[in-house]
Amino acid sequence: MRPWWPLVAVCLGTFMLLVDVTIVNVALPPIGASLGTSFGGLQWVIDGYALALAALLMVTGTLADRFGRRRLYLAGLGLFAVASLACGLAPSVGTLVAARIVQGVGGAAMFATTAALIAITYHGRRRGTAFGVWGAVNGLAAACGPLLGGLLTEAWGWRSIFLVNLPVAVVAVALTLAVVTESAPGGRHRIDVPGAATFTVASAALVYGLVAAGEDGWGATATVVALALAAAALVAFVVVEHRSAAPMLDLALFANPSFTALMIAAAVLQAAAFAHLALVSIWLQSVLDLSPIQAGLVALPLSVASFVVSLSAGRFLHGGSPARPIAGGLVLIGAGVLLMTLVAPTSGPWVLVTGLVVAGLGVGLATPVLVSATLAVLPPARAGVGSAAVNTFRQLGLAVGLAVLGTIFAGRVATVLSGAGTSEVTTTANALAGGRAAQVVGSGDATTALVHQAFAAGLDRVFTVAGVGALVAAVVVAVWARPVRAAEPAPVGERARA
Repeated sequence: MRPWWPLVAVCLGTFMLLVDVTIVNVALPPIGASLGTSFGGLQWVIDGYALALAALLMVTGTLADRFGRRRLYLAGLGLFAVASLACGLAPSVGTLVAARIVQGVGGAAMFATTAALIAITYHGRRRGTAFGVWGAVNGLAAACGPLLGGLLTEAWGWRSIFLVNLPVAVVAVALTLAVVTESAPGGRHRIDVPGAATFTVASAALVYGLVAAGEDGWGATATVVALALAAAALVAFVVVEHRSAAPMLDLALFANPSFTALMIAAAVLQAAAFAHLALVSIWLQSVLDLSPIQAGLVALPLSVASFVVSLSAGRFLHGGSPARPIAGGLVLIGAGVLLMTLVAPTSGPWVLVTGLVVAGLGVGLATPVLVSATLAVLPPARAGVGSAAVNTFRQLGLAVGLAVLGTIFAGRVATVLSGAGTSEVTTTANALAGGRAAQVVGSGDATTALVHQAFAAGLDRVFTVAGVGALVAAVVVAVWARPVRAAEPAPVGERARA
């Protein structure tokens, strides 16, 4: 067991930071009621964290290569714990979102180092096994977040979903100090501050614009200004990266079809498999009147399927074409999400189970292979940046995916309500998306039926877009991704430890 204690230390932090991506899904209605916020505010509780992860993973990957992966992992654990305490004590949604952003900063420092620590600690068959377990933890954490959130929210309130991180962080720090050896810094890598700044502005403005479009419309001033800023910042990012001697993300990598396909797969996988869960949770609790625990149980099939498949996916990590498991996983995700379009105004929660199982199989199949294949196309000294790149696109996919699907949902609900002659369509649609269906329904049976119809129509559109997106990404991977040969160089100082 001794050789696997470093893996345990890494997986503890990985599980904690990934659980916090989805654990808030089930708690969104209680958070909205407690802090009095709109669906836009609830989206930022999720997206603030995901965007911080996406924006800073590349920078923290460079810092890890420069100063040491273990050192940065420990710093991330500490910051994550402090921010989790602030989340649990937040008196307003603004404070909660700000604390979530700081939490994402700590998570980025942790996430940028986890795969790299595994890559330099293990080699040979043990590396495949380690990445298989790490991938299983990835899938399990992201998928079982809603269940854990439901259990904690119902037992101790929504604040407990953040406070529970404190004891886990303490154990992870102690274990890391005891069993993880620092890797030798990979030289004095320069920090690309302009690249990080323009990337952060571009991604945040894009998500803000999409959220504003869902609440205020595409022609609203806030929407137009935000999207224009996102476009300008993206152009600036490309210019900065082309001119930088040490770019945060070497854009020349995208000339490699395999790398490009893997980044597309990373973004779409996260968006298609997980971005819709926030809306599903709101539907389960505010429309179907399920408890937080019951709502969390509905997502459990995805968790179980993902975990079981990830445990057996390590054999794909050594050579061969990544197209088979990754494209196959995306096909399963797409098929599973499309199966959920069976939801109807009279449907109960279990109409989603088959689709969640199929999607979970896809998540478990693709996730560990995706990370290892990306690391295989980069030199070992850039392992931190490599793992950061794939995880950046995963979290960016979640943040943008939630914003896109939320806007699609609000638009579809507004269309249904407008067709039924509802007054104040936008306000009503936002109320439904924000988990305030009870306020809309009142006591009228006709209004109740309309709410069920509108929510089912919105979910149907969301599932259709997400499912088709996953299938398209599967085609891209199948066509562009090429076999990669996983390199096995392990630092001499690390070879005896594995």
